[in-house]
Amino acid sequence: MKKKIIVVLLLGFVILVCGNAQRDSIATPLYEGRSLVIGVIGDTPQVREEEHVDFRQVTFDQLEDPYFSSELDAIFIMKEHLAKASEPKYTEIYQKADVPFFFIESSKSHIPFTVEELSYNEVPDLSPDTYATGFYGKKAQYWDYGLPNDAMNETHIKAVYSNMFTIIESLHSEDSEPIYRPGG
Repeated sequence: MKKKIIVVLLLGFVILVCGNAQRDSIATPLYEGRSLVIGVIGDTPQVREEEHVDFRQVTFDQLEDPYFSSELDAIFIMKEHLAKASEPKYTEIYQKADVPFFFIESSKSHIPFTVEELSYNEVPDLSPDTYATGFYGKKAQYWDYGLPNDAMNETHIKAVYSNMFTIIESLHSEDSEPIYRPGG
């Protein structure tokens, strides 16, 4: 009798573990489009598409230069810099830039970055299940990216980046003037 209970418990445990493992990983396509150059304020993210994406460190001072984005397809601002990114002096930059901005691990949507009167700490969590928000002021577009099944793991985070790369490329193909301008 004890052996049957142990077998049933063991079988239940295996089913539970396998079910959670399947829930926490989802097959998503890799970005295989044209090569992208992305500015990053903060630590460079780990992505699956290292051969298609070149990350370059950017500073907030560089954002104030009107030609800062001449060689970039997008700019990622990482979590540890979101409060500074919401300072009023950057609002106009985000709204007029020729590149989209992506605010990584922000659950506050684009609001603290596009409404000059609001700071990051003043805005409540508007989308608690959002991992990143994209904003392209030139076209007045924004995107919120959630994690599959709200599970924060390396596989899902990398899938979000792949999705962002696809959006960045699509913006390039929609513009009559390319986002990327080599040699700038």
